[in-house]
Amino acid sequence: MKTSDLAVTPAIVWSPAWWVTVLAVLVGCASKPPLPDEPTRPTGDAPKVELPAVKIATADVAELPPAKMQAKSRWLPVQWSAVPGVALDDLTQAWVAWLRSCEKPARTFAALCAEARRLPSTDNDLLRAWVTTRLQPYRVEALQAGGEGLLTGYYEPILEASRTARPGFGVPLYRVPANLGGRKPWYTRQEMETLPEARAALVGREIAWVADPVDALSLQIQGSGRLRVLEADGSQRMVRLAFAGTNDQPYKSIGRWLMDQGAVREGSWPTIRAWVAQNPDRVQTLLWSNPRVVFFREEALPADANAGPRGAQGVPLTAGRSIAVDPQSIPYGTPVWLASTGPTVNLQRLVMAQDTGSAITGAVRADYFVGDGFEAGQLAGKLKQSLALWVLWPR
Repeated sequence: MKTSDLAVTPAIVWSPAWWVTVLAVLVGCASKPPLPDEPTRPTGDAPKVELPAVKIATADVAELPPAKMQAKSRWLPVQWSAVPGVALDDLTQAWVAWLRSCEKPARTFAALCAEARRLPSTDNDLLRAWVTTRLQPYRVEALQAGGEGLLTGYYEPILEASRTARPGFGVPLYRVPANLGGRKPWYTRQEMETLPEARAALVGREIAWVADPVDALSLQIQGSGRLRVLEADGSQRMVRLAFAGTNDQPYKSIGRWLMDQGAVREGSWPTIRAWVAQNPDRVQTLLWSNPRVVFFREEALPADANAGPRGAQGVPLTAGRSIAVDPQSIPYGTPVWLASTGPTVNLQRLVMAQDTGSAITGAVRADYFVGDGFEAGQLAGKLKQSLALWVLWPR
């Protein structure tokens, strides 16, 4: 998204009395030892903070720091007034994601995490004041001019599965093969289904079987998912499959393959599934066009049913507040302001860089975690639109 496409939100300023209040809060934070890491911060010991009404000014006056360079991006400092939606986002919805990043904070954010844990997580005005006071926004740009940022979506599928192969459930999902490290790259998707030596290496590595090979591929592309598993004794339980490794083959988009074949005009998941329904005899060829296979490990679901799978940062993802990024552009655990306007969603909000993916490369590139289940999958499958990002870095 071009800068001119973004509505400019005026800067936020506060009265002198407000600064006394915030200083007292921060001094109080510094005087207490950090609390143990936890997914959500207990609110019982939070100080009661009363804030005056937020006032809006038309310009910033703070002196800007120099630009920062990353391996794949340039960060240009901007005033908060150049960041869209700062006065509108409900930061209380983002705070769970922020505190989850604080479970494994980068060194840069460790001191801020000690403060963040003691802020009242339900006070949106105070959270916004703290963010805009303690963090400096930098617009993320590519090292070379040209091209827009791109926002896509991903989700956590929920699939019916069987612990044993049986009629209607014949598509296996695998653990990491024992000899994975002995061959680089490992066998392709097609070779895993056709070569005797590859098939032999997978015997006994099956976690469960699902019904649809396209669903299995979708699970691999998303990198994790939930299975409602029918056990051999007839009982049923929900488990999570987490990313454990790949066959080191390149990822190839089946949507792109269909477009290159002239079979479809655009490669969204709804379009792919419509094509599959009309061409069942060509599904195997479609799947083989992507040689990459993901292997999983089984995990018990956490007590917090709303916690998503763990991303590359090693913390649970939060629906609507976690993104996957290229870590050579934005480090894991970094708070990011995201702005994207398009036919699927309109977003101006605080998110956390907590994950990555093989297709998530480049400076202004993000995959937006939308949650789990069918509706999340429908949204993720359609999401592809322009993007602007601002890294929020400690002052």
